[in-house]
Amino acid sequence: MGLTFEHVTLGQRVLFGTGAAAASLASEVARLGAQRLMVITSERVRKTACTVAADVEVALWHHDVAMHVPIETAEKARAAAGEHGIDLLVCVGGGSTTGLAKAIAMTLRLPIIAVPTTYAGSEATNVWGLTEASRKTTGVDDAVLPVTVIYDAALTLALPVAMSVASGLNGIAHCIDSMWAPRADPINAALGAEGIRALSHGLPLITEDPAGAEGREQALYGAYLSAVAFASAGAGLHHKICHVLGGTFNLPHAQTHATVLPYVLAFNAPYASDAEARIAAAFGTADALTGLQELRKRLDAPKALSDYGFAADGVAEAAAVVQPTVPASNPRPVTTENLTRLLQAALSGEDPRGLLEP
Repeated sequence: MGLTFEHVTLGQRVLFGTGAAAASLASEVARLGAQRLMVITSERVRKTACTVAADVEVALWHHDVAMHVPIETAEKARAAAGEHGIDLLVCVGGGSTTGLAKAIAMTLRLPIIAVPTTYAGSEATNVWGLTEASRKTTGVDDAVLPVTVIYDAALTLALPVAMSVASGLNGIAHCIDSMWAPRADPINAALGAEGIRALSHGLPLITEDPAGAEGREQALYGAYLSAVAFASAGAGLHHKICHVLGGTFNLPHAQTHATVLPYVLAFNAPYASDAEARIAAAFGTADALTGLQELRKRLDAPKALSDYGFAADGVAEAAAVVQPTVPASNPRPVTTENLTRLLQAALSGEDPRGLLEP
């Protein structure tokens, strides 16, 4: 039948330039005609955010940010935006900060300018996530897609190397999951492959020279590509697992993704030869898992979920919650037994090659 697919590209303005964030934000605020800005940022990033917003007038600063966006945190921020007559949201920070801006935009339909300081990628997707009663719910709404993303590698210089590694591997997880997610297509695959190449080039440079711009720029570029691929392809098995581990067990987002990734890749690779070959080519290695593991070793990446608070008594619950959410597109049939095996391997940090056998 030939090549047949349906692809949707989200409309978004991207401004990329090291040292240009403040000027870019001022020009975008003027272009949008906004009068009442709410800047959302964590206490950790407050100083950076003040630098970014130096040339604009801010009506409200909001610092109450939490991982996985608890519904209580979202409702407090929504109320604050409404009370102050906000007409533009500016989020400066990582995925949690962007996620909170999205939670506000969901209900108040306000535009967002995202200024990332990590490689989370949320800024380039129309996906939102909220946690309530230990369950993380995600959905899609074009209203939460930031109208503009401002990338400035200088803003990531304060991100510690270990966190840069975990965040960057989260970006690679977006790329790999896009190869077999529900709406996977050749365009997503091409973007994902280039994202893997850029991130696998940039992350080692960051570890070797944390103050250098090249590694940070390549990582930001790769993170953007990974997010665009993910936004189009949707969430695959990897993200379904990590959303449960984060929402139900409150595991840290980036480290969880970085830890789980090789296990999902090993699990699916024997059943997805085309995707496996594309991933391997992006890493420049004979097979995909070798490429990922060589990179992880070079980066001293997170190794075991037990290091982040996950325990053996949580495996059965995690498997039970993940199982109904597994996409039909996953190349390998997922059962309670093999999903439990995957989680047990990630818990202890064992060699993921043990999952390669069909």
